[in-house]
Amino acid sequence: MSILSRHHRLFESLIILSDALIAGFAFVLAHQLRFSFPELLPFGEVSPRDETLWLSILAMLIWPLVARIGGLYRSRRAEKNLGEAFQIVKTSLGALVALVMIAYFTRDHRYSRLTLLLWAALTPCLVFSGRLVLRWVLSQLRRYGLNLRHIVVVGDGDSAKSVVDTILADTSLGLNIVGHVGDKPAHPEVPYLGTFDALPEVVQSHAPQQWILTLRPEKMPLLPKLVEVMQSTDADIRLIPDIIQYATLGRGVEDFSGFPCIDLQSSPQGGFNLLLKRSFDMAVGGVLTLVGLPLLLGLALLVKLTSRGPVFYAQERVGMDGRPFQMLKFRSMVGNAESAGAQMAEHNDPRCTFVGRWMRRYSLDELPQLLNVLRGEMSLVGPRPERPCFIEDFKRDIPGYALRHKAKAGMTGLAQVRGLRGQTSMTRRIELDLYYIEHWSIGLDLKILVRTIFGGFHSKHAG
Repeated sequence: MSILSRHHRLFESLIILSDALIAGFAFVLAHQLRFSFPELLPFGEVSPRDETLWLSILAMLIWPLVARIGGLYRSRRAEKNLGEAFQIVKTSLGALVALVMIAYFTRDHRYSRLTLLLWAALTPCLVFSGRLVLRWVLSQLRRYGLNLRHIVVVGDGDSAKSVVDTILADTSLGLNIVGHVGDKPAHPEVPYLGTFDALPEVVQSHAPQQWILTLRPEKMPLLPKLVEVMQSTDADIRLIPDIIQYATLGRGVEDFSGFPCIDLQSSPQGGFNLLLKRSFDMAVGGVLTLVGLPLLLGLALLVKLTSRGPVFYAQERVGMDGRPFQMLKFRSMVGNAESAGAQMAEHNDPRCTFVGRWMRRYSLDELPQLLNVLRGEMSLVGPRPERPCFIEDFKRDIPGYALRHKAKAGMTGLAQVRGLRGQTSMTRRIELDLYYIEHWSIGLDLKILVRTIFGGFHSKHAG
């Protein structure tokens, strides 16, 4: 959510409230449709009214919560309606699963499965329609100059240009730029009001409701004088420091004992998000372990019968916050594979056994890492962990490598489903790992897992 306008926060609040009301209404409508056509949809008995009311209230709470977790309420200025519709459908499916689980474990009644399915189908249609109607109403108000806050941007450099571009591109902010003050014009579509020395005259000739101030580091000595001039008006003043070039992960502002603190490097996988990801890993990892138990036992037996040595191979790797752990694999190489010291695995590595080479090609040797996931040492999805003996070289040669340790290491990751395994570009892998960390969501984890299952196991670079 943008810090440019509190009106944007109001718009988001309206969206959340609208979604909650629509989700509740959709459940009542689904129930009515289910039990209004006995000839078409036969039923034995109608669900009790109090149970229907309870579930509809639960639906009102669950849907926006799942939407918030999935990132649906982030600003979507660069996304088309089709992309937002897809996100709404995914949210509805997630909310359906959550509603069924909660209802099952908290009530003894058997619910109409068709009602729940109708709710999951109706909700995304109604929610998306509600979004379109709300945006149309706001756009009509803005056509007549209503629901707008008139602002002046004071600043220069890339930061000022980025602020102007963002406001012009995102009409949901409800901001109208009446002019720009700086060393030179920031955008051809925005009136240029003069240099910083002209600010007193701008105060007299314009009456903005908000000032947006952003300065390059070398211009910061001007800050006290500029703020003093702007404080002679009753307009809001927003300061956006031009420090984006120094930020790497998790840019944001938080309170630090009363002081505004700007994060330049932090992972979004903390606090509630960390708990959410851990719960996801435990639930999905537990199911995958149980379902895959016959395959795990079969592979263990195959390894034991075809080569001498232990079934499992434990190798030290580095995980979240630089903590080492023992990563488990099915042994795919001969027993004395590293008698000459640690070395990177190669394509068609001669140290691999026949069965090991086959397992590595389909990533089956990685399956024991489900135990690492259940123990909390790894996640299902995240940057692939490396061995300590190689990490110092990577840190020295690849900028930003250490930032991979801001997230828990994963069995699979964005780089892996893009085909970057084995002897492929480490730099490109790091870029994708950092993108994953900064844009993490449960939805992204699900997408990577699905791509891994349907095509991500096999790689021409592995084996």
